[in-house]
Amino acid sequence: MTKYTSEVEGIQALGQAYQDIKKEISKVIVGQDEVVKFVLISIFSNGHCLLMGVPGLAKTLLVQTVSKVLDLSFNRIQFTPDLMPSDIIGSEILGEDRNFKFIKGPVFANIILADEINRTPPKTQAALLEAMQEKCVTAAGVTHPLPKPFFVLATQNPIEQEGTYPLPEAQLDRFMFNVHLGYPSFEEELAIVKSTTGNQVEQLQKIIHADEITYFQSLVRNIPVAENVIEYAVRLAAKTRPHTPLATDYINKYLSWGAGPRASQNLVIGAKCHAAIHGKFSPDIEDVQAVATTILRHRLVKNYKAEADGISIEEIIKQIL
Repeated sequence: MTKYTSEVEGIQALGQAYQDIKKEISKVIVGQDEVVKFVLISIFSNGHCLLMGVPGLAKTLLVQTVSKVLDLSFNRIQFTPDLMPSDIIGSEILGEDRNFKFIKGPVFANIILADEINRTPPKTQAALLEAMQEKCVTAAGVTHPLPKPFFVLATQNPIEQEGTYPLPEAQLDRFMFNVHLGYPSFEEELAIVKSTTGNQVEQLQKIIHADEITYFQSLVRNIPVAENVIEYAVRLAAKTRPHTPLATDYINKYLSWGAGPRASQNLVIGAKCHAAIHGKFSPDIEDVQAVATTILRHRLVKNYKAEADGISIEEIIKQIL
């Protein structure tokens, strides 16, 4: 049961919780406001988030900080070239009573930090596919439900670095957002160095618990959306598909593959949550545009012409918007 008497009150509470969580996270994470925003939107939208950036930008620290501020169970899985699927989901072992029993792996937690997910081969990466989509895992023919709520927050190093394996498109599509972390500004880096080179350790308060998060997820789903906003989101995704009726010559020239229907769904859900955390009771086209780049970025595949002309995915998305 929820303590909020109406959806209006619930949306106001969601906006307040968002601000409180951001404030608490800022005790540890300096800057990165946009990154924190998208991580929290993915959580309240019941989605998964992929954080992309070079080593040393506090990707892991950010996820650990989020897990401390939310009253949820947390497990970190360090992806390495020798990691096996059973190291993630668990395995059957023969007990003393001569019966097999399932020993749960680290995936059985509310928040999973898949650290450096592209450092392990595709066979092991795929072990997360069922967990991310169905919120359960199957071992020896038996399906085991995962705890609710369940999120995968994965970090990834740039593909060009040594010892990385590109994530398959099917796996990338399971992530609601692909968020890029940039280098901090000079002032932000000064603040980071000052706060992390002493003995002081920030004590973080837990802001909300699992039941509240589940309620907010349901609340976001119930937010009404105008027909023109849904049409805009679907049209946006459709425009990315080369050689289809809505594709422009620019898209046909530079893209091999476009976004699928899951992108349209995420655009609408992401817009709903973006509106709610900013105190609006229904999303508009600006809310769709605010989440579009992080939703489409990992779902578009450039062709050799885009590579030759130095065209980035972000430029292509800007053209579509």
